[in-house]
Amino acid sequence: MTIRQLVINALRMRPDRIIVGEARGGEALDMLQAMNTGHDGSMTTILSNRPRDTLRRIETMVLMAGMELPLKAIREQVASAIELIIHMNRMRDGTRKVVQVSEVQGMEGDSIVMQDLFVYDQTDFQHGRVIGQLKSTGLRPKFAEKFAINNIDIPANIFESSTVIG
Repeated sequence: MTIRQLVINALRMRPDRIIVGEARGGEALDMLQAMNTGHDGSMTTILSNRPRDTLRRIETMVLMAGMELPLKAIREQVASAIELIIHMNRMRDGTRKVVQVSEVQGMEGDSIVMQDLFVYDQTDFQHGRVIGQLKSTGLRPKFAEKFAINNIDIPANIFESSTVIG
């Protein structure tokens, strides 16, 4: 059974959310459709070099599904379905770190608009180890309002530019 078939079967069970370990092909379209039809909180892993590249990879994978969708329609689906991209990198010491947390804000013309919320700041390399911190850019995400509506408390200062995570 393919991942696409598993996603489609999972949707028939009416789950609250769907988690796919890694999207590599046409299942990206099924994930977008699920996210755009009330399965908020769904997530998957996409291999890419940067958050912006993640969006391009999703576009490519949706095209692999064999549907004759115009690129703008795909981008609108992506912009509507995805709120957050958490990007990890393998550092030169071999560790993996979250290096960027970016919010997908919607469409402007034919482009998807994104903003970085947190960015990793490497300050040193000592004894074979990468030293640094994930820092807030000072921008508050649009989805913070959804959290408040759903009684999920986010400390107000987490998005202040002086905030360091980890």
